[in-house]
Amino acid sequence: MALPCLQRKLDDKMMEIAMLATFVVGVVLLSRTGRVGEQCAGFTLLSALLFVAASPAWADQTVMVEDNSRVECIASKKDLTRVSLLGDEFASVSKIQPSNALDDFSVVNEPTRGDIYISVPDGFRPKTLSFFGTSKKGYVYKFACRVEAIEAQQIFLSNPTAEIKSDVAQLEGDEVAPDGDETAVRLVQAMASQRVVPGYRMRKSPLVPVKVGNLSVQLLAEYEGLEMVGRAIRIENMTKEPVVLSESDVAPPGALAVAIANSSLAGGQVTTAYVVTRSQRMSP
Repeated sequence: MALPCLQRKLDDKMMEIAMLATFVVGVVLLSRTGRVGEQCAGFTLLSALLFVAASPAWADQTVMVEDNSRVECIASKKDLTRVSLLGDEFASVSKIQPSNALDDFSVVNEPTRGDIYISVPDGFRPKTLSFFGTSKKGYVYKFACRVEAIEAQQIFLSNPTAEIKSDVAQLEGDEVAPDGDETAVRLVQAMASQRVVPGYRMRKSPLVPVKVGNLSVQLLAEYEGLEMVGRAIRIENMTKEPVVLSESDVAPPGALAVAIANSSLAGGQVTTAYVVTRSQRMSP
């Protein structure tokens, strides 16, 4: 019984050390006069540190993360466990379906706040559970949570890298939700490089491929804004004969922008097309 308490004390000590290191780095960056990007990074780190220190969630689990990182946490065996992203929201969760029901658990993406909730059933056998979570900003996190018989848990994740990139981009002159043809072009560029345009929400939820003539068409990602919607589409030539794609083959009439990575496909070859259309909410 003493081991969990000792582990918790060690975890608290490591958190204190991490926060002290974050404070020192933040102060150093903020003091670098004339370097806007580094000052912004320092301000972001100190702001995140103050938020954590002032939050009642200090008694819960607060974890600093980065893209593709492994998140080690503790999940409640007898109650709910909530996972929340600071400055971001979860868009989807993924886990395998075990063959034995006693090895399965529930993880639900709550759409209103973008949190996820974990629950384990009575008789759950594994000592740990794992799954993947994808955020609305396009970051992916792998969770590895120990299951313990404790009260309901709250896990708060902070990704300083994402916040720094966002703040530096705005200071360097990024516009929020640009309009007209410029927006359509920037959407195409963003989709091609898997970035997010400010003012647009990216959803990476690949749909089941659909056969259209001799082609296999699959929606890979969607960028939704108030006025426009961008879609990244995977296209595969299902025949052995070469195929030449045109804009009318991949985009509906009235599309604002169309780009095809490779319009000449050999047999079995795959390409990606990027299509920008006007949002249905703005259609007359």
